[in-house]
Amino acid sequence: MLVDALRGLPGIGPKSAQRLAYHLMQRDRAVARHLASSILHALETVRHCKSCNNFSESEVCERCASPKRDNSLLCVVETPVDMNMLEQTQAFRGLYYVLMGRISPLDGVGPKDLGLERLLARATDGVVKEVVLATNYTNEGEATAHYITAMLKPRGINVTRIARGVPVGGELEYVDSGTLAQALRERKSCNP
Repeated sequence: MLVDALRGLPGIGPKSAQRLAYHLMQRDRAVARHLASSILHALETVRHCKSCNNFSESEVCERCASPKRDNSLLCVVETPVDMNMLEQTQAFRGLYYVLMGRISPLDGVGPKDLGLERLLARATDGVVKEVVLATNYTNEGEATAHYITAMLKPRGINVTRIARGVPVGGELEYVDSGTLAQALRERKSCNP
């Protein structure tokens, strides 16, 4: 039962699950108890921030409550991990909205499943001036970005999309042709 539960985690295959289960039961029962109590605590206390939809232990998360953030900028991401990656860049000082997924008809996920009405209410609150779409450049992420753009543009919201192209420090010979073609299409003027 423990092995099967561990196999349900992303990136954990049968052998890893078995190894983890044996480790917890044979060598580190204190860690196993701490892990179990931490999971139970999270299940009881973590909820969605009413502002950004990210996970939070309070009604409004610290980031949304911070007076240092620019309330006029709203960045839409698919997952909390995506938001954390953007935060690590220290290049965005606005607020976020976490979709907790993306439109994916093959997986049975449509716009209504993402709760986009909450995003619409947030984006049209009179404070937000620009919505930055930072969904992934997958078919599903593109469909999600397109849907959100079609939802917000007619309401007069300035909608932008994060750029894509050659990675910083990347060498052209190692960049795939699709990325390189997109970088050429989205080129911009050089400033001295």
